[in-house]
Amino acid sequence: MGKNPCLIFLFFFIFSYLTSQSHSKRQSEVLGNLYKSKLNGNSGMDTSNFRTIDSIITINQENGKDKEKDRIKRLPGQPQVKFSQYGGYVTVDKLAGKALYYYFAEAQESSKNSLPLLLWLNGGPGCSSLAYGLMQELGPFRVYSDGKTLYKNKNRFSWNNVANVPFLESPVGVGFSYSNRTSDYENSGDRYTATENYLILVNWLQRFPEYKGRDFYISGESYAGHYVPQLAHTILYYNKKANKTIINLKGIAYINHPSKECRAATEKADKYSQAVDIYNIYAPLCFDENITAHPKKASLDNFDPCSDYYVHAYFNRADVQEALHANVTKLDHDWEPCSDIIDRWTDSPSTILPLLKEFMENGVRILVYSGDTDGRVPVTSTQYSLAKLKLPIKTEWYPWYLNGEVGGYTEIYKGDLTFATVRGAGHEVPAFQPARALSLIHHFLLGKPLPKIS
Repeated sequence: MGKNPCLIFLFFFIFSYLTSQSHSKRQSEVLGNLYKSKLNGNSGMDTSNFRTIDSIITINQENGKDKEKDRIKRLPGQPQVKFSQYGGYVTVDKLAGKALYYYFAEAQESSKNSLPLLLWLNGGPGCSSLAYGLMQELGPFRVYSDGKTLYKNKNRFSWNNVANVPFLESPVGVGFSYSNRTSDYENSGDRYTATENYLILVNWLQRFPEYKGRDFYISGESYAGHYVPQLAHTILYYNKKANKTIINLKGIAYINHPSKECRAATEKADKYSQAVDIYNIYAPLCFDENITAHPKKASLDNFDPCSDYYVHAYFNRADVQEALHANVTKLDHDWEPCSDIIDRWTDSPSTILPLLKEFMENGVRILVYSGDTDGRVPVTSTQYSLAKLKLPIKTEWYPWYLNGEVGGYTEIYKGDLTFATVRGAGHEVPAFQPARALSLIHHFLLGKPLPKIS
């Protein structure tokens, strides 16, 4: 392999330019803009370390209110389901009027008491976990093209079939999350986000005390390749500081953030991105941003590239916001899938690899996964990044299977770090390959290697 892990991809991407047209997704645009700011070297971002903001962790008693006030009886246009769902705010700073929004899909009633807690975070920075994770990837619902009705993510595809899954709109300024203090919007960055997410968790557990002590996992994609490890780092820090297990962290799963060299290569490829979606180079493109008067036929096996627009329309409906218990009067804008907080992002380490060694030393299992048609964070970049850790290999590279087909490839390192690819998936792995993504996360939660035979 060559010195630059993205050269092979770059050649292929430029070649592919000749064949199609493109439409950039909003989450994609935000991540691309972050790369440009880093490459320009004028972002003012701190790339030096992982200092934890040593906040006084306070429990807001209002967060311990009866969770029944957050129960969502039924979302507008929602089909009947057999699990409980909740939505509402967790206050992290009462004086500042700072509150972040969550949606929680419990596991099926028969298994919710035995399954772990799995937090999902989308990236950006500044993109909503409701917009992507919940309604386009691993959540129990999808939005029809009419922007007002929902259909089920088949039970075997929804991640709340194998875990209890909260989705978080983080940091402040994302989606329905807000603060009454202007300065909170000016201090966005990796360390502030990690601290906010930790504050949310410890206060959220006051409202859902039955999950205290439950095995806890963190998962995410895109720039959550920073959010996930730094939240895990913060959890371990406060567990050690308190000399007890405040949050029972067991593992993390995420897409690796690409190297500087890879970002430079894909920046060149972006010049040709009017023709190909760099986040899934084989995906169809959206040519009609309008919602339809009646829902068109939908398929979980064929991701609709215009889903962003259906979700945007749905979450801006007054009846939907009321059902979600979203306090839209605190926002000075419509709900958007991604905010502009990237313009005020203050710190972003160039790599999170040093944190992985800390996790392995503390018995935290790690899954790094990658869609093999993702050009923004390509498989080659992740392979080269992990190679820098110089970890001994426990199980050599092999194909894993699902339903008689190769689901991807995987390699396991000593220290309980697994790298896995998902065949036919782009950047948003569960959106493009929901069955394979579910198999991937299910095996990880069980602590089992991916199957060598179907």
